[in-house]
Amino acid sequence: MPHQINLSRSRPFIFIATVALALLLLAGCAATPEPAAPFVPPVYPPAPAEPRFIFERTLLYNDDIETLTKKQRFRQFATGEARQSKGMVKPFDVAVYQGKVYVSDSVQRSVLVFDIPGKRFSQIGTSQPGTLNKPLGIDVGPNGHLFVADISALRILEYDANGKFIRRMGSKADFTRPTDVTVSNDGTRLYVVDTGGVESESHNVIVFDLATGKAVKTIGQRGTKAGEFNLPLQITSSINGGWYIVDGGNFRVQAFNDDDSFKLAFGKIGRYPGQFARPKGIATDPDGNIYVIDSAFGNVQIFNDKGELLMFMGQRGQSGIPGRYMLPSSIDIDEDGRIYIVDQFFRKVDVFRPVALGANEGYAADPIKRND
Repeated sequence: MPHQINLSRSRPFIFIATVALALLLLAGCAATPEPAAPFVPPVYPPAPAEPRFIFERTLLYNDDIETLTKKQRFRQFATGEARQSKGMVKPFDVAVYQGKVYVSDSVQRSVLVFDIPGKRFSQIGTSQPGTLNKPLGIDVGPNGHLFVADISALRILEYDANGKFIRRMGSKADFTRPTDVTVSNDGTRLYVVDTGGVESESHNVIVFDLATGKAVKTIGQRGTKAGEFNLPLQITSSINGGWYIVDGGNFRVQAFNDDDSFKLAFGKIGRYPGQFARPKGIATDPDGNIYVIDSAFGNVQIFNDKGELLMFMGQRGQSGIPGRYMLPSSIDIDEDGRIYIVDQFFRKVDVFRPVALGANEGYAADPIKRND
């Protein structure tokens, strides 16, 4: 027979005192939570190796860089107006130029601009005549102009350093599925990746003359040989000249010279370092090293210009903490060696800086910490 608590008048004090004591004990436990472990910025490679890169910040919303003016703060105080946060919905690619971080967002149909030194947030491609439909790959040329591959409109759109629309290049006659772009180091040519499709043979790179805006050359065809592609994805120019492309369906990276001749290829399908499972994004740093995003591994593998693996950064993870990725899609390296990694699932851009570079140094340094 279950035990029954006697709530008769003969023992009300004992019951009340017991309940009160229990509540006090529970309150005491709640008041002394387990202290949270302090955040330790991840470094790569981890100890005991000598660190080369350290986590610096994550970009999520306009609040991460913007500072309200006195006028804006007074308006919020006077009207009770809440500040609206604007962030990423489905980011794809990232390009950085002198502290401006450009992120294409295919759902918002625009390119988000995180202007770190200017402490401003804006969007490009939301109004005529430069309206974007489904922007994917982006790049910034030596003159600060932004180039955007619009996979739905089957065109490349160009904007100046202030986000003003300049022109369109290409048409349905040139592309099947334009997914990425890169500007040559001398700023004279634009390389556009046409990913094609399962039933398409347009797996190649189209070269545009930026002086005329006209297509002048097509490189490659569908296949597995050197200089051929199978579902090419992203492309990048190198400071040492030439360019690199992720040959996704062949699980490799191919390198080309300045004259567009084949140079070398590295990588193969596999699950070990130096191999690829789902290679996607690619970038090069000021030293000519190549960084390759692998969405399946959830990391970045770094190679030298001979295709030899140097190290890797990040890992697959279920949380959006720094260095953990579920669907990393793209990467870029700025003039000072800072690394920017896009994760579509966590809707973020993680930023890492070289250990040798101070937090107050470079274009993308925190304006509060920068030595002006």
